[in-house]
Amino acid sequence: MVYINRALESIFQKHFELYKVVAVLGPKQTGKTTFLNNEIKKIKNTNSISLDDPDAKFLFNDDIKLFEKQYCVGYNVTFIDEIQYGKEVGPKIKYLADKGYKLLLSSSSEILAGKEVLSYLVGRASILRLFQFSLIEIFNSENIKIKTNKIIERTIFDQCSYGAYPKVFITKNIDEKKILLKNLYETMLYKDVSKNFGIEDISNLEKFVKYLAINCSKIISYDSISRDLGMSHQTIKKYLNALEKSYFIYQMSPYYTNKLKEITKQPKVYFYDVGLRNTILSEYPKNLDSQGFLFEDYVFSELKKQGYNPKYWKSKTKQEVDFILEIGKTTSPIEVKLSCDNPNVEPSLKSFIEIYKPSKAYVVYYKGESQKVRINGCEVFFVNIIELLDKLKSFK
Repeated sequence: MVYINRALESIFQKHFELYKVVAVLGPKQTGKTTFLNNEIKKIKNTNSISLDDPDAKFLFNDDIKLFEKQYCVGYNVTFIDEIQYGKEVGPKIKYLADKGYKLLLSSSSEILAGKEVLSYLVGRASILRLFQFSLIEIFNSENIKIKTNKIIERTIFDQCSYGAYPKVFITKNIDEKKILLKNLYETMLYKDVSKNFGIEDISNLEKFVKYLAINCSKIISYDSISRDLGMSHQTIKKYLNALEKSYFIYQMSPYYTNKLKEITKQPKVYFYDVGLRNTILSEYPKNLDSQGFLFEDYVFSELKKQGYNPKYWKSKTKQEVDFILEIGKTTSPIEVKLSCDNPNVEPSLKSFIEIYKPSKAYVVYYKGESQKVRINGCEVFFVNIIELLDKLKSFK
């Protein structure tokens, strides 16, 4: 299989030079192991092990000094894959780092980034994240230099159908894509979510995940879920936490500066991969007409892959803007539209501009032409996703 270069590479190399421990987190099967194995090929005298291996897991959990002797002594770098399967990870990694070992870690769970682990690794470790292929990585892999609207639309539609997991993307047969996604979904749900977070009622969990898939890109209410599915608030919170820490879903917080004028803290739920969301319901779009929520979820995933942490805005008068980015001292509202033939600024975006007075705002479209208008001193750019990401770079 041909290795596809990842945008994380340059960042990883800088962090590898600065820290004793570098951990790469992200959804299952996004290429973390492949990426790190490719990086350690450049280094002499390295060792790679996985805590998916019962012997390595046993030593790590029961005798860290014997683990050290077996896997770390004499090596320049030790790569520990699937570190989330270890017990008491924080103090054990601290012990190895303090003994002078250079460590690379991978995990398909956000547990490693929790305070119960990170508190042991302050100043010693860097946490990086590797997601599914980004649109830019896909274009680079296919050596597409001239990105016409048709090429962008075709590629986005494919991502809105089957997502961007590396194996799924590389596979060209549609039926095989669906099989890979189904197997991935079952592995993530039954192993990463159910087993790692002690969720025994699989039927209830499946029902909950389907509910989220149906309500993708929407604000969710604990009261509504409780009423519709007959679950307690405590169970809902537990399921959401497990799914988010396993990179199934993301709970987007609302943006507000005035708590009296903005809506409550109900999250908006997105899936990290649109293809996985479609697999949960066994529904794959024939086109994106009337499927704007899929494109919105896709735009969210592209923003996350570039390191942004978007929020949404909704006022008590129900004015809503899809994404708000806070980059440095700038605030950038982003509205998502399937098509954009005319530079029409929606009332909600106008309202946000009037209240918060950003210097720039964006309307990102699936189909349309690049345009620019000015509203109340704010430049509003109508752009495709590639143009949006390029313009946002100037704020970093």
